[in-house]
Amino acid sequence: MNQQRGCSGFKKFFGSWMDQLHQLVHQLQSSTALNDPNTQQRLVHSVMSHFAEYYRVKAASADVDVLNLFAAPWASTLERSLHWIAGWRPTTAFHLIYTESSILFEAHIMDILRGVKTGDLGDLSPAQFRRVSELQCETVKEENRISNELAEWQDSASDVMKSETDLEERIRQLVKVVKKADDLRIKILVQLVDLLNPQQAVEFMVAAAELQFGVRAWGEYQDRQRGSL
Repeated sequence: MNQQRGCSGFKKFFGSWMDQLHQLVHQLQSSTALNDPNTQQRLVHSVMSHFAEYYRVKAASADVDVLNLFAAPWASTLERSLHWIAGWRPTTAFHLIYTESSILFEAHIMDILRGVKTGDLGDLSPAQFRRVSELQCETVKEENRISNELAEWQDSASDVMKSETDLEERIRQLVKVVKKADDLRIKILVQLVDLLNPQQAVEFMVAAAELQFGVRAWGEYQDRQRGSL
């Protein structure tokens, strides 16, 4: 019964959370026209708090039924195929930074060549690029370490069915792996936002959300075409 409440409860929470994320992203997009760093910083803080709430509720759900997080019935087939330990892969954030920076750099290259500071992701400083690269290397190592922990858990699957006590202990170990992965996800978001200026942080958060929305919409469309929804 607790597992059923955990499954349905998180699914309902996720739907509401996504609706609120859409609203927050709309506010972020509107803030770009204002060019007000204080407003942008406040909105970015609101989005970060929204993500923190997601991982708080997810951690509680993992304690109830961690296997449901891997099954992710609230996600499309495409979304589940892209999951890394019940969520997005942290290094995706760095690919997003590099991609957005490249697109905006090309869009404003004439201004940049004239020495005009755009202040957006296309105008990252050498120090910012260096720190992003350092964080990426650190994150790859953390990802590999957590992936190895999951691999060890999977390799010992033959021990799971020995007794109910063993099974409960193995599930607790899996919960720890998922929480480590989620801790890394939110840690990366915080670190990247901290090294960006308000405008850059807004652009990063909007790009990250639009990627999530796009993958979800395309995945749901594909599932409807196959009759999975």
